[in-house]
Amino acid sequence: MRNLYIMGTPASGKTALALGLAQKLQKEGFRVAYFKPIGSPSRGPERVDEDAVLMREVLGMDVPLEFMVPRVIGPSYLSGVGCKDALSSVMEAYERISEGADVVIIGGAIYPYAYAACDLDDITLAKKLNARVLMVLNIQNDFSLDRALFYNRSVTAAGVNLLGDIFNNIPRPLLAKTEGVYRPILEENGYRTLGVIPRRSEIASPTVEEFYEVLGGEILAGSTNLNRLVEDVVVGAMTAESALSYFRRTADKAVILGGDRADVALAALETSTSVLILTGGLYPDVKVIARAQEKGVPLILVHYDTYTTVEKINHVSRRLRPGDVTGIKVALENVEQYCQWEAILEALK
Repeated sequence: MRNLYIMGTPASGKTALALGLAQKLQKEGFRVAYFKPIGSPSRGPERVDEDAVLMREVLGMDVPLEFMVPRVIGPSYLSGVGCKDALSSVMEAYERISEGADVVIIGGAIYPYAYAACDLDDITLAKKLNARVLMVLNIQNDFSLDRALFYNRSVTAAGVNLLGDIFNNIPRPLLAKTEGVYRPILEENGYRTLGVIPRRSEIASPTVEEFYEVLGGEILAGSTNLNRLVEDVVVGAMTAESALSYFRRTADKAVILGGDRADVALAALETSTSVLILTGGLYPDVKVIARAQEKGVPLILVHYDTYTTVEKINHVSRRLRPGDVTGIKVALENVEQYCQWEAILEALK
């Protein structure tokens, strides 16, 4: 039995990669289990780790969620659950999950260093579980590569078996630089690249519903279209005269503006807009509500100011969920098309 630890930072696509690899391993005849030692609570009342819910469904695992994710913590965990019995609960749950499996895919925490105060960060756990590590890298700029090198060096310095790196969810404008600059630098430092996966909106772009879960507020129109994808975010701070030409430059966008900017809101609704978010608690002109309903565009009224609204949705990322047939399929396609999955499978035999 082998353990494969998927590490990375938020929005790197750890879950999508784990999902794709799990499906591929199953296709190749492996008995696959999923384990996430340190989970993050969902925003809903159940406070469960949504990655585990997804993987249990896709892999057909008949085990309670508390074994798949023995610890669910937030940023103030030391004031709550703390470190009491942490290691024993993690190891007992792992023993239960790994029974009968050929490969256990281990999902990393939200940050590789999370739970370090309890000596249960990702690197420490990977060593305790004798796992091979796949590092998932999200690239935004050159500092992203610095961070990747830092994590790679930390893993190898700890004596953990680093299988390689996968660049994931890479925007099209950065693909050439990733292949021509970032990948060679990693390899010059002795770290193998096992894949470069381009950004695909089907699993990378958040939905309107995910924006609404973070912002709350009141849905004034378009409540049946919350599954629309949001490719970009635009603040409607321009004049009414320039609004239409400005909005035409971006497709499938979220437009954030004050509820009293009816002229700008109507201009946005004449272009490819996924959602209108009205700030300041200002109810819009009835013409805006009527037009949004006619176009089927969700219209969300929030009581935050525009700056706070933008700050909140900056942290929104796409979460794959059971029933997302397209997203689950794309996760497998990414592994088969863009990763050296044969090398990964060979390392797990």
